[in-house]
Amino acid sequence: MGHPREIPPSIEALLGSERGRALSGRHGRALVKETLRLAAERLRRGDLDASGGDVPGTLLAWAEERLSGRPPAGPRPVVNATGVLLHTNLGRAPLGDAAREAVVRAAGASTLELDLSTGGRGKRGEHVRPLLLALFAPSRPDVGALAVTNTAAALLLALDTVANGRPVAVSRGELVAIGGDFRVPSILARSGASLLEVGTTNKTTAADYREALAAGASAVLKVRPSNYRIVGFTESVPLSELAPLARAAGVPLLYDAGSGAPVRFPEPGLADEPVPLEAIDAGADLVCFSGDKVLGGPQAGILLGRAELVARAAANPLSRALRPDKLVLAALAATLDLHLSGRLDEIPFYRMLRVPLDSLRERAEALAAEARRLGYEAEPLDLVAVAGGGTGTEATLPSLGVGIRAPGRTEDDLAAALRGAPTPVIARVADGRVVLDLRSVDPGDDPIVVDALRGARSAP
Repeated sequence: MGHPREIPPSIEALLGSERGRALSGRHGRALVKETLRLAAERLRRGDLDASGGDVPGTLLAWAEERLSGRPPAGPRPVVNATGVLLHTNLGRAPLGDAAREAVVRAAGASTLELDLSTGGRGKRGEHVRPLLLALFAPSRPDVGALAVTNTAAALLLALDTVANGRPVAVSRGELVAIGGDFRVPSILARSGASLLEVGTTNKTTAADYREALAAGASAVLKVRPSNYRIVGFTESVPLSELAPLARAAGVPLLYDAGSGAPVRFPEPGLADEPVPLEAIDAGADLVCFSGDKVLGGPQAGILLGRAELVARAAANPLSRALRPDKLVLAALAATLDLHLSGRLDEIPFYRMLRVPLDSLRERAEALAAEARRLGYEAEPLDLVAVAGGGTGTEATLPSLGVGIRAPGRTEDDLAAALRGAPTPVIARVADGRVVLDLRSVDPGDDPIVVDALRGARSAP
């Protein structure tokens, strides 16, 4: 304990000292002032020992130590040991090395809107539009592509372009809320369109859509629920049956796919992930999907569909408010290029998806042995991982990992200590132990997990 009767010097005097000015130069005066105020409060409570007599030095030393351990501003890197490959809370798809390098290249002055051949102004969308078309709609001049900030933005722009001020027919079973903020009725309202509900929650028929079109619907929107299922007494209308109804009424058919893969996945459970070109061929006029799900790129929304409608969307003044910045465009272009060149193993999502079980088992056994050497109870476990991010809702992936207990500590305490590591390790808690699923952990991060376990042994 310290000396609760110590009276600290004024904060302004500490800030004005040579040491205080140096701290302010590194961390900013406001932050240093607040940290010194906390140090002074600890001294008054007796929680800070100034028995050496140098009270100002004690306060400044505590502030220096606290500020030097301050994590960098913004999102921090973590190790995802949850077994959820596209973890929404952890940023969904991790970017490949090529995408990260592209972001660094674009971070300074770049050719974002410069045409090098003419020296005049270029179009930022051209960095990704040809790549999107080459990957998702090769040799299809009737199809256009546009990238915006996310899927909600793509849907908002599509609705504003084709139905502002007019009703849009949507099945009641597809008025979904996805994630924390994406609600289809809210997106409709913000687009200026009005909602014309069709059918019931569990059953919507072609006749329901005919009735809505006869009542004046200016567009039909079909939404892939993606992260929930209604089972039992249900009925819905597929795109291939909706398209003739929309065409007969002369209105566009929009499809919010949520996620979009260039081709069908061979993995069971992911085989039903939407392929945007198939949706267009089935009659959808515009398809919206995400860049940071099964595409494996940055957060972005892709609008793919009839070239004339995509061009109208691109000319919509709202598209300027929803356009991606240079860093997103750089990462998206690099990811699309990896797909087009067949280098899927350089995209982390695909690498995690395809890692052999034998490799996971070898790593799980090695990690369990290291954990036991550190004093933990640890054993390899057969686990089940998931794609996550609203993709492959019913898909499971066999996986391997390690179950860990720390004698004398609860599993929640240990999980919190791992989150407190210099590079936080995010794990699951199940069956009275911490579970580290290695399918979502890059092999190069295994030493980081060991270091986190070592630090957690001594963490309070």
